[in-house]
Amino acid sequence: MRLRDGAADPGDRAAAPPGEPAVRATTDAVTAAVRHLRRLGHEDVRCTGRHSPSGTGLVGRGILAQVDPSPRPTTARDVECLWLAAMTESAGCLYFSVTGYDAEARVRADALDVPLFLLDPAGPARPVNGPADRA
Repeated sequence: MRLRDGAADPGDRAAAPPGEPAVRATTDAVTAAVRHLRRLGHEDVRCTGRHSPSGTGLVGRGILAQVDPSPRPTTARDVECLWLAAMTESAGCLYFSVTGYDAEARVRADALDVPLFLLDPAGPARPVNGPADRA
């Protein structure tokens, strides 16, 4: 179940679907994001090896992604930083969050056409905004 702000309902602890790891730690979140990106056709995606306060970076041919495992909602600033990094690389970008996004982050992501995904504790990445539905 998703709450109005795109965050997972803490009481929703269904088992992970077959083949999907449950998201319980940062490494689980990164693994779930990589699997989702590969399903979207980004076979060469890998970790950048750099961890920032807003999470772990992923990179592939023509794509940058950020995985935010923090307990706070992702902010508009987090989304803007990813978008700016992607623009300097002439790449597309996607954002994955375990906790969800604040309202300003969702509005800003829609304006910048940044797909936002929620990493459900059960494992699968769920689209949170229009650009994610179209990804």
